[in-house]
Amino acid sequence: MWPKATLEARPGGGRLDRPNVLPVHDPSGTLAIGEPGPAATSRKRSVAPPRHPRDSATGIDADMTNETGQSPRRILRMLGRDPHEYHRGSSPLETLFDLTFAIAIGQVAAQLARLLSVGHVFAGMVGFGIAMVSVCWAWVNFSWFASAFDTDDWLFRVVTMVQMTGVLILALGLPRMFRSIEQRGHFDNSIMVLGYVVMRLAMVFQWLRVSRQAPEHRKTSLTYVATIVVAQAGWILLIFANLSLLAFLGLGTVFALVEFGGPVLAEGRGTGTPWHARHIAERYGLLAIIALGEGIIGTVASISAVVEVSGWNVDALLVCVAGTGLTFGLWWVYFLVPSAKALDSHRGRAFAWGYGHILIFSAIAATGAGLQVTATFIEGNGTLGATAAISAIVIPVGVYLGLIYALYAYLVRSFEPLQLVLLAATASVIVLPIGLAYRGISMTTCLLVLMTAPMVTVVGYELVGHRQQDEAPERLQNEG
Repeated sequence: MWPKATLEARPGGGRLDRPNVLPVHDPSGTLAIGEPGPAATSRKRSVAPPRHPRDSATGIDADMTNETGQSPRRILRMLGRDPHEYHRGSSPLETLFDLTFAIAIGQVAAQLARLLSVGHVFAGMVGFGIAMVSVCWAWVNFSWFASAFDTDDWLFRVVTMVQMTGVLILALGLPRMFRSIEQRGHFDNSIMVLGYVVMRLAMVFQWLRVSRQAPEHRKTSLTYVATIVVAQAGWILLIFANLSLLAFLGLGTVFALVEFGGPVLAEGRGTGTPWHARHIAERYGLLAIIALGEGIIGTVASISAVVEVSGWNVDALLVCVAGTGLTFGLWWVYFLVPSAKALDSHRGRAFAWGYGHILIFSAIAATGAGLQVTATFIEGNGTLGATAAISAIVIPVGVYLGLIYALYAYLVRSFEPLQLVLLAATASVIVLPIGLAYRGISMTTCLLVLMTAPMVTVVGYELVGHRQQDEAPERLQNEG
């Protein structure tokens, strides 16, 4: 906040305001600090920084405004944000919203690790797939909507809080859903669906607000409303149908297609939504980092397991290096993809990019779960052998790296010989830990070898591939 104007002391007592002194942040850069402004040229004045600026329409101090530059006390019209807004970044509200998904993703990873450790692979994978699609899809819908229509007024904030509540309800229902699959009886996702429906109905309110306040987006927003309402009615009906897992998967696929088809249908009608390419790329990157947090949790679990069995020794240090290095490598590889530049030049590639990230987020979360499985193995608990335990982390890492290469090729529309070499080298490194575990090599060594898998890509691009990466933005711009 700007400090109050400097007051100059009078010889006879009292103080005199100097309102005509030019502020120190003179945009012209031609006046020295303390040099008088045009209205005070008769004598030299002391520096007097301006009073805190106030909104001309509301009279509210600028430090009480939200990220749109307006007071959150006002309800603003949802007319759509500028898709080319300069320096558009994630808002504090979006960051707070993401924290609830950190809880949900953590729950999913923990449940997967628990089931894999006792050999219930089918139950773990099916439950993991259902849970991650539900969690990621709810996040995706909020994020794209906020990128296009975020007003950050008090009403938008309250509705977002309702959605956050829905996320937490969904997270609380995840253990119940996983247990029902494990017990092979009635599929019970009632609490999970309740939380999901709360999130989605809050989104219906937001789209109805757009349809009323932004006539040019009415056709698009009402299409979103229709598909969301139909899908939620379907999910609620499935709760009361008392279905088995197989029956749920069959009928649930129909409603999932309605959910996934909604944006495709809606964006094709009217003018579409004014989402911001660089903002949405940043949002996805932040969720990837949140998911990578599961890798840190898994690393800590593995270190704790080593310490519990053998105390603090070299193995504990090596496991720390392996887990942290693997997570760091996965992070580095993700941000080699020029997502923001590609989406800015080719908005039509957003659907495959956005939907494909559900698989990427899932692979990251499964990697964290795999690290927890290795921790269980080191402790001597669970039923998995060494080969199966290391496979629980090798497979998701391989899937993740393959998806990143595919995403890069899709966005840039280029697959150079260097990428083929790096991909082949990465694949050979990834399968090596499985062979080592099969031959009885320690889990610590297997993790250290696996750590180098993403490093192959990192080193290749930093030493050679950076030239192609530097050329990618210009090529994308020319194509656009």
